[in-house]
Amino acid sequence: MAERCAKCGGELETGFLSTSNGSGLFWSKAASATRLRPHDMEVVVPTGFSGTFSANLGGSRCRACGTFFLSATK
Repeated sequence: MAERCAKCGGELETGFLSTSNGSGLFWSKAASATRLRPHDMEVVVPTGFSGTFSANLGGSRCRACGTFFLSATK
């Protein structure tokens, strides 16, 4: 059974909230050490810069209400 959002009850999907050195925040199904362009990721918060280094924070999100549940543990 799929996990449900604590806010609205919508279905949660797992993935990574990622950044690529000033290029914004992206939602991705897989973590990556570097990203030149966000071609395979959904842009969550865009910015006007590009970069090659990336940070990834695992968690879940609800598409229905836009809530993210993130975990800093490895």
